[in-house]
Amino acid sequence: MKTDGTKYLNFTGWYDRPDDLQPAVDGDLTCDIAVIGGGMGGMATALRLAERGKDDVVLLEAEFCGFGSASRNGGQIAGAPGGDLRMLALTDPGKLKVMVKLAENAGEYMEDLMKTHEIECDYEANGLVWGAVSPMMMLRVRTQAAILRACGGQGTLGTSEELGLPAGFVGGMRENVGGALNPGKLARGVRRAVLDSTVKVYEQSPVTDVRQTGGIVELTTPRGTVRANKVVLATNAYSGEWDITPKNLSVPMYVVEAETEPIAPERLAELDWTSRSGIITQHQLMTHYRLTARNTIVCGVRRVERGLSYPLPERVPSPSLIKDMAKDLSDRFPTLSDVSIAQAWGGWIGFTSDWLSVAGQVGDNVYYAMSCNGHGLCQVPYVHKLIADYIVDDQMHEDLAGIWSSAPKYPGTMALVLQEPVIALAWAADRIGDYFSGSKSLARRKLRRRSRRAIS
Repeated sequence: MKTDGTKYLNFTGWYDRPDDLQPAVDGDLTCDIAVIGGGMGGMATALRLAERGKDDVVLLEAEFCGFGSASRNGGQIAGAPGGDLRMLALTDPGKLKVMVKLAENAGEYMEDLMKTHEIECDYEANGLVWGAVSPMMMLRVRTQAAILRACGGQGTLGTSEELGLPAGFVGGMRENVGGALNPGKLARGVRRAVLDSTVKVYEQSPVTDVRQTGGIVELTTPRGTVRANKVVLATNAYSGEWDITPKNLSVPMYVVEAETEPIAPERLAELDWTSRSGIITQHQLMTHYRLTARNTIVCGVRRVERGLSYPLPERVPSPSLIKDMAKDLSDRFPTLSDVSIAQAWGGWIGFTSDWLSVAGQVGDNVYYAMSCNGHGLCQVPYVHKLIADYIVDDQMHEDLAGIWSSAPKYPGTMALVLQEPVIALAWAADRIGDYFSGSKSLARRKLRRRSRRAIS
């Protein structure tokens, strides 16, 4: 695919910036509960607190609600944990079982959230597929599916024809819960629900410091101070900006999405992507593909880049990375090799030390969660909704209890693993595996076979 005219964005390609920015904090104020972060986690927390009758809630966002990964992701609603389940089953099988149930509940929660607030975001409940681009990768899919079933999860194994996938895939496993949507429209809809609630929203208000003093939490912003009885840190990859955050809670990673120009419906039909299910490959550094309501293909991740220091910088994708993704798209969809990549954008997500969601508490009145690891679109708001319920009821849901920790620091595992040389080596190993497995020519061979069957 061509990249000559690609636009490199420092926001998202899913929707435009809102034209009703809320005012910044101006002066000093007090509240019962303050939520830091206007992404899906922060908005879900504040919205749930308001629904539960808490009428003195303040939401603070550095830019505007939905500015970060909430609107920059691939729009995949996953019903199973992210990461390599083989490794997770070895390192922490008990937590993996918790995460399997949590992931399913998170997908169902997101579907309920859209219905309750009548959010139109192009949602297609067609499941997410763990895709295999070679017979060898299909063996990995089968192994992962067996682990998922052993932990109580569900999925449907099948060939590409049985699952309605394009010719560039051997087969895969479709998750029973979830699908694909426009995350920009979703973030905009949730933002509107928060603005319509009793929550006091302050945008353009970055929090530069968080301190616990005498039973009160004091939040510093450029133009004023907020004092709250309780605080929820809902900033995911950005949480490392404050000393109060447990050490090694997460490692920030910059991930990229690329979107093609609109493709003629008849050309998309030729792909035999009849299920329209989103696909996540089982590479070491996964790549995902999905169709959109605007007749484009969005491709994401493939290679990650680590954030080395805070504050995390605003940036645009590397043109060399987008060229690599364009080449990959041509390999997977050879009949579309003349199509252009119209735009590309990126955003910061966080990876925890065990690749699984974690939530916890600092002292008596500061709560936090890290629920991304590449599958955060529904897990992040669900976990933060559970934190809101815990604050109100002082009783913890079993899904939250299964990932809860009060540790002052976490193992530095991911900080050690996700070094640039290791990331580059993983990317190279994926490409070598693709070369020897013949995945590059798979789509062409299958297309020829399908064409001969159609003629006969």
